[in-house]
Amino acid sequence: MKKVFTNGCFDILHRGHFELLKYCKEWGAVVVGVNSDASIKRLKGDDRPFFAQQDRVFMLKACKFVDEVFVFSEDTPYNLIKKIKPDIIVKGGDYKIEEVVGNDLADIKIFNYLEGYSTTSILDRRNNE
Repeated sequence: MKKVFTNGCFDILHRGHFELLKYCKEWGAVVVGVNSDASIKRLKGDDRPFFAQQDRVFMLKACKFVDEVFVFSEDTPYNLIKKIKPDIIVKGGDYKIEEVVGNDLADIKIFNYLEGYSTTSILDRRNNE
């Protein structure tokens, strides 16, 4: 079975995340890299993450599409990808293959985002209510 890697903050789990993970599962065993709390703060600002890393890891491990979860502290998962050695890396929507971290280490698949199902769009809707 092929090993499929994807990564992200997974700060507020929503349908878009689950659709991405389901897509990954179609290709093989799914390994998820989750940004640590500290790396999310560096990337997204001091008001994030909404959920602590242990909670995000727990929720991802509870998902039937996920086989393994690892936390990484760097700004990118490159070192984790080198360690895991996936066959396929999956990223969402607006990435180009050459922009995907680890494109020199595995085949890349791009998953088209579901319209309206991003953490940013969910937060924007909430803030505009």
